[in-house]
Amino acid sequence: MSSSSKNSKNSIKPRTQLVKSIIITPDQVPPKNRNTERNDRRTEFLQVGRQQMSVLCGFGYWVQGFRCFPWLALNFHMAHTLNLQPSVLQIVQNSANLPMVAKPLFGVISDAVYIGGAHRIPYISIGVILQILSWGAIALVPVGGEVLPLLMACILMSNIGASITEVAKDALVAEYSQKHRLGGLQSYAFMALAAGGLLGNLLGGFFLLKTQQTRAMFLLFALILSVQLAISSIAREDSLSLPQPSEHHLIRNSVSENLSKQFSNLLTAITEESISRPLIWIVASIAVVPMLSGTIFCYQTQCLKLDSSIIGMSKVIGQLILISATVLYDRYWKTVPMRKLIGTVQIVYAGSLLLDLVLVKQINLKLGIPNEAYVLCMSGLAETIAQFKLLPFSVLFASLCPPGCEGSLTSFLASVLCLSSIISGFMGVGLASRIGISYGDYTSLPVGILLQFLAALVPLGLISFVPMSQSVDKERRRGVSKRSRRNRRVGRLPFDSVYAYRRKREYETEK
Repeated sequence: MSSSSKNSKNSIKPRTQLVKSIIITPDQVPPKNRNTERNDRRTEFLQVGRQQMSVLCGFGYWVQGFRCFPWLALNFHMAHTLNLQPSVLQIVQNSANLPMVAKPLFGVISDAVYIGGAHRIPYISIGVILQILSWGAIALVPVGGEVLPLLMACILMSNIGASITEVAKDALVAEYSQKHRLGGLQSYAFMALAAGGLLGNLLGGFFLLKTQQTRAMFLLFALILSVQLAISSIAREDSLSLPQPSEHHLIRNSVSENLSKQFSNLLTAITEESISRPLIWIVASIAVVPMLSGTIFCYQTQCLKLDSSIIGMSKVIGQLILISATVLYDRYWKTVPMRKLIGTVQIVYAGSLLLDLVLVKQINLKLGIPNEAYVLCMSGLAETIAQFKLLPFSVLFASLCPPGCEGSLTSFLASVLCLSSIISGFMGVGLASRIGISYGDYTSLPVGILLQFLAALVPLGLISFVPMSQSVDKERRRGVSKRSRRNRRVGRLPFDSVYAYRRKREYETEK
């Protein structure tokens, strides 16, 4: 009996140990809680990053649109305070856009050269600092014709800073939206840009009408830029969950190697059919239309004796229409096939150019519409549609942009669009001279407007260059170049493809 009881006791012990082990195991469950805490921290981290991105992007694009505020004052300052000749004023205005053509260089540098482990936000801060210094200096420049070279230097430095900031912002938006798959970020930036332009035109006209203190306007804009500098200084690029440079990238590669590699990647990107064909179309659609905006402006102010405030308010109404169209695009028109949408917009744009013909022929007076009311509502419509036409292409190029090439490609796009606008303006000057439009003689202006209308219809013949769908995956598969397909067939893989593939894998692992 004793031996049996002993055996029974021994048999019971393991059970008690088993029960004890089951009771103890809940203390070892925390790994699950740690994963939950880690996920919560990651979610909170992403939310903070999105808030920073919303403020950084929204305010940055708003300031970019608000640049019309000091530029309105600068044009008034040069024309009335410095008493510059119209030809000199036009040279200054056109020469000021030269830094915008250098945007691809700034884009390649921002893609290849990291500053403190970041390559977007530091460049935004550098560009803002240059703008603060230039607009502050313009406010302190004494009055006199001999200061024109100094004024020109300040204007160029301001636009260099604006170019750097715009390139870094566009690249940041493209990289962030592609990383987190946020297709509406471009629309948000576009609305902030339009809102800044709207408020800049309103406040600029009010300040000039009430105070005519251009220096105070320059200082006010420099103060707004200081706020943007503070926001960009607080923001951290690592909180946006963007890829950081590897140690191999920082140690082994020199700056010259990175720059040459980035130029090579840019050339590879723009030669892909999915990018090159829509890029050719949007550039051609702008360049082939000879703009007569300056001639129309002189006709409105000289012949119709319209007040400049009416023309300024027409731009405000145009910005309101642009904001409304952007909201509609983000809500409803994104699902419309891109080729159909762009074709419709181009036809509407061509038709809007004929609205100036109604004004020149004074058909509006026969319909009982005064010139002031007609110009207020219709004068800025063509310019608004031309600006809206860029939005779908901005969304498309941001989604097609290869990883690591965001700054290069977006800046190249901005540069060629600037060049196409310059070509369009020079063609307008040539057209006006060719058909005999001169100071006080606008009898040939209706012919010029009709030629504008016909030129705006020419890009419809190349509408096949615009992709049917805005879907990134479809266009990437469709846009693979013949050289890439040939390399796949023979088993070759270029080094750039390996690099892009590695960057893509890094994106996926970070998700």
